[in-house]
Amino acid sequence: MRNVVVTGCPRADLSEVGALTSLGVATVHEAIGRTGYLGPGIRPVHLGSRIGGTAVTAVCWPGDNLMIHAAVEQCRFGDVLVVTTTSPSADGAFGELLATALQHRGVRGLVTTGGVRDVAELHDMGFPVFCAAVSAQGTVKATAGAVNVPVSIGGQQIVPGDAIIADDDGVVVIPRPAVCGALAAAKARADKERASRAAFRHGELGLDRYGLRAVLAQLGVEYVDYQSYEEASQ
Repeated sequence: MRNVVVTGCPRADLSEVGALTSLGVATVHEAIGRTGYLGPGIRPVHLGSRIGGTAVTAVCWPGDNLMIHAAVEQCRFGDVLVVTTTSPSADGAFGELLATALQHRGVRGLVTTGGVRDVAELHDMGFPVFCAAVSAQGTVKATAGAVNVPVSIGGQQIVPGDAIIADDDGVVVIPRPAVCGALAAAKARADKERASRAAFRHGELGLDRYGLRAVLAQLGVEYVDYQSYEEASQ
């Protein structure tokens, strides 16, 4: 890995990112072909947060948060800081002090494969964090890493400037060039879900709305009454 801090990265359009955010992670993930999801290992520290922004990335060594401090300088309004480590680490590399610095710059939240601490303070500040661990174990500031280079989380590549959407369902990344198309697809899916929701409220079944009776028949699923089933089971 080259030890660099890359400056001046292009970013996705924040108005489009905001529109995606309002639709939610699950809807966006489904709409873009079930891609971009960072996996169940990245979870919100506190439920109820929904954020969207543009990625600033940092790669740190385990037990070392030096490059998070370097990344703060590269953050601006509307960003989401995304942090990974060169090998797995659950140490609490991020807490209330770093969150204060990021909040001052208009950063919308943190996504990290590592650990965080000062959980109560982060909640009181209203600074959303999505992470793999909570740990009181601190870190040092001694090893060079990188800022604003492509990273991988859960098999998904995140390039600086990509759109990051996060809520109680997890985190999804949308590549910067694909944001406009993803928004159109997510809006269409939301409209479809809205129509289905209204139908279900009026008693329609998913079996009928989605044509699933034919699927059951094709798979050989039979409908039998209780007495016949009991007799056949004896």
